[in-house]
Amino acid sequence: MNGPEFLQQNVDCLKSSMGACFPGERAVFRGHDLHGELKDLDWMELYVFGITGRRFTPEQLRLMHAIWVLTSYPDARIWNNRVAALAGSARSTGTLGVAAALAVSEASIYGRGIDVKAIEFITVTRKALDNGVELADCVQAELKKHRGIAGFGRPLASGDERIAPIMALAHSLGLDEGPHVRLAFDVNEFLLSGRWRLGMNFGAIAAAFGADLGLSTREYYLFVFPAFLAGMPPCFIESAQRTEGALFPLSCEHILYEGEPKRSWQPEDRLLKSVSC
Repeated sequence: MNGPEFLQQNVDCLKSSMGACFPGERAVFRGHDLHGELKDLDWMELYVFGITGRRFTPEQLRLMHAIWVLTSYPDARIWNNRVAALAGSARSTGTLGVAAALAVSEASIYGRGIDVKAIEFITVTRKALDNGVELADCVQAELKKHRGIAGFGRPLASGDERIAPIMALAHSLGLDEGPHVRLAFDVNEFLLSGRWRLGMNFGAIAAAFGADLGLSTREYYLFVFPAFLAGMPPCFIESAQRTEGALFPLSCEHILYEGEPKRSWQPEDRLLKSVSC
């Protein structure tokens, strides 16, 4: 329902099943007293409970923590961290710098856009295989449609240093044999054995874990949203401590100009022409 009637029903009130704040009394978080029932939750546990409305086991939460930790690189050369670092170099505020860095983390090529495509591919393919479709057909159809598969291939390196530690932890937690994780490795083997040579990167295995944890596409997207966050403040702090504007300076010699060639300037001639006109 929409239109004036719908808007009128929502004037001066907020209808929510998520929660509410009652100043001076209590705060309700998904039907639970935040300062009573939920006060002992760790932050990750509260965060994913807010997203899903479900409670996860200690083992699952530890795996979720690791997915965040293993992607927090304090390297200002990384595209989103660079925004936070440039904010520090320009003497902006930490909040603005980190917020902007998180915003550009939604990049469709190597940010949250890829995460969405990765979990969609892994879940759709798992369902197709369960219905009797061959893996080769699923992979080739995806390659034909998108000329690549989200979570497979890495432009700067042939491997991904994060996969070994996350798999070692998952094995110790008994979470390394889920159907989507197994599928991710099957796709990896198929791609490496063919002409594509697209090895699995962390995006694929993280999405597979998300699917095995029962996260929907939107839930997974919101879960991984802060995954780069811990690496951003160090980049901001370091550049803020250095000389203002000294981060990644670009000289004119580094600019490839393909416009009009250099022209001579004769102000006297131009002035005479304008007067004669």
